[in-house]
Amino acid sequence: MIMRLVLAALSAIAALAAGAKSHAHESRPLYIEITETAPGDVSLKWITPASVAYSDMPTLSLGPPCERLAGAQSPARQGAQRYRCDGGPGGVRVEIAYPLFQSVDHALARVAYADGRTQTAVLDPSKDVWEIPAEATFAALARSYLTLGVEHILGGVDHLLFLTGLLFIASDVRRTIVTVTGFTLAHSLTLIATALDIVRVSVPATEAVIALSIVFLASEIARGDRTTLAWRRPALVASTFGLVHGAGFAAALGEIGLPQTEKVGALLFFNLGVELGQLGVVALVFAVILALKTFAASAFERIRDDARIPLAAAYALGVVSAAWFIERAARALTPA
Repeated sequence: MIMRLVLAALSAIAALAAGAKSHAHESRPLYIEITETAPGDVSLKWITPASVAYSDMPTLSLGPPCERLAGAQSPARQGAQRYRCDGGPGGVRVEIAYPLFQSVDHALARVAYADGRTQTAVLDPSKDVWEIPAEATFAALARSYLTLGVEHILGGVDHLLFLTGLLFIASDVRRTIVTVTGFTLAHSLTLIATALDIVRVSVPATEAVIALSIVFLASEIARGDRTTLAWRRPALVASTFGLVHGAGFAAALGEIGLPQTEKVGALLFFNLGVELGQLGVVALVFAVILALKTFAASAFERIRDDARIPLAAAYALGVVSAAWFIERAARALTPA
């Protein structure tokens, strides 16, 4: 009972914070692509996320010994340049400059060599120069995709709201562990299957169903009927909708891309990053509960005894997720 009420309050806060956004994954990185089209011939392309103002469009270039052959160097949302780099892109410096300030959360760089090798890296946003490693290492690959997985789950408001709703219904520690495990196994299955192109899904339809899964949980919480399947078997509900959420994770990973070599390793570390972020959220919730119980007993008792909190949380959760569902369903039904 206590855990459900505290989690309801957290759900309400998260839902109200998310209400200003129509999409759950608006944050996009600066995407950089360096391709060696032939030995020594290198192209540099970049795409700046829509969140960056036109007045702060970045300028990108490759440093010495590369010689620019074509392409504007002025700031642009999307840019393309051609270079002559004797020895290929390995060891070359990528220089990034913003007119006003560094305005993206992070940058993703993908390097493709003429011989078929690829490298993918998450760049430190505090640095304006990245030196392309001469050789890709498995440790660098693992670190990059692990970081991407953690960032994706922590930045995915819809996934976090669904997880919070699951914790709300699961109530106690044992059922929470079983429920989160079911969600993890299910979304890991479809993440792997979709990312490896074993199964193909419609991304807009998947996003719509993810929003609908939150609407379903909000409805169950608002009704409070503990005889329903969701209340009696939350792990089953978590596993069922987890299959859809896994396809959503795969869609995000598809935007980043998997290296042609070490594809399985990158996928597994991305999934591990998602799990670490998810466990971090669960641990935070338990920490809040423990802190309230230990240091604010009177406030804790008021939360526990106030029946309005779970109802308010359910309606806040439902309104936000219903708006997402309507918008995403319309996008899914609109011809490309």
